[in-house]
Amino acid sequence: MAVSQSDKATRFRALHHGPGAFLIPNPWDAGSARILAGLGFEALATSSGASAGILGRRDGKVTREEALAHARAIVGATDLPVSADLEKGFGDAPAVAAETIRLAAEVGLVGGSIEDATGDKDTPACPIWRRCGRSAPRSPSPSTSWWASRASPSRWPS
Repeated sequence: MAVSQSDKATRFRALHHGPGAFLIPNPWDAGSARILAGLGFEALATSSGASAGILGRRDGKVTREEALAHARAIVGATDLPVSADLEKGFGDAPAVAAETIRLAAEVGLVGGSIEDATGDKDTPACPIWRRCGRSAPRSPSPSTSWWASRASPSRWPS
């Protein structure tokens, strides 16, 4: 019997409230997702680098549709909860990031991250007001767990 998205979200949330840290590996594809599940991992997370790599591209060169297709394959491979690396939401506007999160929930994801990187060397990180607006839709449906904005300190000026 398949595990519902709601049950996966509950399990994923519980992992974050456990007594210690948990490891969440990044499968490259459905096959590696099954291997990682068989090794006993309790959740999985997509990787934008892995998604690009299996398409023969560099990180950051995958479309939203391709990233979501990659995530769908990983979600469908196991009964584990899956979180996604959603780059910077596949657009600069908060509404685009919100749509990305909604579509991510539709493919069965239960969590994800939106990067703060702008791609501009003069302003490498989004201003705090934009990060807050981009990660505002924290739960796009009752079946999903949570969504987070991800800060990348290595991209901030020293």
